[in-house]
Amino acid sequence: MGKPITERKDQRPVVEIEGRGRVLEIYERLFGRFGPQHWWPGETPFEVIVGAILTQSAAWRNVEKAISNLKAEGCLSLEGILGLPEEKLAALIRPSGYYNVKARKLKAFCLFLEEAYKGNLDAMRARPVDELRVELLNVYGVGRETADSILLYACGLPTFVVDAYTRRIFERLGLIGPRWSYEEIRRFFMDRLPASVPLFNEYHALIVALGKEVCLARKPRCERCPLNSLCKSSLR
Repeated sequence: MGKPITERKDQRPVVEIEGRGRVLEIYERLFGRFGPQHWWPGETPFEVIVGAILTQSAAWRNVEKAISNLKAEGCLSLEGILGLPEEKLAALIRPSGYYNVKARKLKAFCLFLEEAYKGNLDAMRARPVDELRVELLNVYGVGRETADSILLYACGLPTFVVDAYTRRIFERLGLIGPRWSYEEIRRFFMDRLPASVPLFNEYHALIVALGKEVCLARKPRCERCPLNSLCKSSLR
């Protein structure tokens, strides 16, 4: 598909590829506007996984409050979460919303990690990405977006994360259809991009930045969009 990605001193994932297609052009424009996003915030891979579960149907600022509560209680760890009564865990993560369900989800993931990998995240991360993805999707509370977030951001494995911003932006660009499934959209990107963790990481974060700041669900700010000239839905 092209030459491998290399790193510059500005930490930008650089795509060295001849005949860049539209998907890569979009990436370049987004990076030019927003710069490196340094996502996902988290001090450890385990914290990233907890955040990926708690962020379901939640604003990130509320997830941060829940994670802070877990840290203050000294239980942001596999042993800490497994050792907490479910009611206590739910109380700590209350700021993230749906706290009773999310407490069960966190317990389920931790139990999976303990039983399948003896609590060893490095052993889990050593699994082939496609095989580990199937395993994660069989864990209670881990859907496709959450599984791909864990794989990409916590495990450093190449998979593309699709979210509501991705669907909105690329439908407006006319590159995907309104009825495309999650897997169809994910495959759209993975078929058109080098299988690069830095690129997938940065691209998804840049899509989120555009969706939050410019390509809003209502009243998109098309005049401010770096993709204006490429977009079939632009109000320019």
